[in-house]
Amino acid sequence: MDRVFRPIGKVRLVIDIAIAIAFFVLTANSYFYLDLESGLIPLIAGIMSAALAVRRLSPALSLGIAWLGAIVQMALLMAPLPANLAILGVLYVTAAYGSRLVLWLGAASAVVGSVTVAGYLFIAGITTTAGGLVDAASEAAITSVSVLLGFALSWTAGALVRTLIRARENQDAKRIAEAVAQAEQERGRIARDMHDVVAHSLAVVVAQANGARYAGAQDPQIALDTLGTISQTAGSALADVRVLLAQLRHHQAEGPQPTIADIDPLFAQMRRAGLDLVIDIDPAPRAEAPAAVQLAVYRILQEALTNGLRHGDGRTVTVSIAWHPGSVGLTVSNPIADGSARRDASDHGHGIIGMRERAALVGGSLDIDHDGDRFAVRAEIPWEER
Repeated sequence: MDRVFRPIGKVRLVIDIAIAIAFFVLTANSYFYLDLESGLIPLIAGIMSAALAVRRLSPALSLGIAWLGAIVQMALLMAPLPANLAILGVLYVTAAYGSRLVLWLGAASAVVGSVTVAGYLFIAGITTTAGGLVDAASEAAITSVSVLLGFALSWTAGALVRTLIRARENQDAKRIAEAVAQAEQERGRIARDMHDVVAHSLAVVVAQANGARYAGAQDPQIALDTLGTISQTAGSALADVRVLLAQLRHHQAEGPQPTIADIDPLFAQMRRAGLDLVIDIDPAPRAEAPAAVQLAVYRILQEALTNGLRHGDGRTVTVSIAWHPGSVGLTVSNPIADGSARRDASDHGHGIIGMRERAALVGGSLDIDHDGDRFAVRAEIPWEER
């Protein structure tokens, strides 16, 4: 049933029925003004009106009813009637709203119908030519072409409307797909930023709290200094989270993003958290890198150091940054504590996914190496020196 009937709404169905009733009233009484005496005219008018009533609800059913009316009319040897104009509307809807099968059935009906009309008029002798057989045959041919042009015009108009409807649907689908992709991209960006800020800050806070719990028993001043570091880290993370939430709620522009100038404070923060950093920056950047490249380098370095803080063995992390002309290479390597930590730092973690996305967004690449007892993050990011 879903393939036969289309959902057109009650309002459209009522309008189509009202049009069909008006069409029946006009055509059923055509013998008053066309000097036609057949009492079967209301029968044909009723069948054709029924075809009009369901033309948009079911183009296939409408086409079948129209053919039924035409066959009954020819079986009764009736002349062409005003009710036959309904066929034009039926052919239109088969092309505009019918399925692909109904579309081509409508086209075939236009061709077969025009030939059938001409043949019927010729065989039944309903012609205006008083001449011989040749003249009647010529008139039949002309009639066939004329009817075909009328049918083809209606079908072609419906096909054009069908094309416009499909084009509009494609545009709507494209617009929806673009909106979904944009929303997905925005969610990914927010997720990366939230992970970078929250995961890093919480890792530092946890490491500081664990260290203060043991060291504070020996020296209370260490506990006080550690609490200061925890407060500073948590406050900075809270400010970053508020910026991200404001962007998500109000669609604001991006706030200030970290740059390579913030790398030294990041190193200091990680040292206070207990990491033993071995840093090698050679060569140093000779020009200012694009903001996107600086952000990618900072976030990748931040996540890699956080992994070293969480999973590292001996709290030793080696950092190597090389600003070559046209690219920057970044390597962060640390020993890992045990097999479980190695699995936690696998390629399937959210942090690893985020680092890969950070590198890919600026045209770079990122590789993970956790063979043996060491875990290494290696990133290569291209950039244009100016």
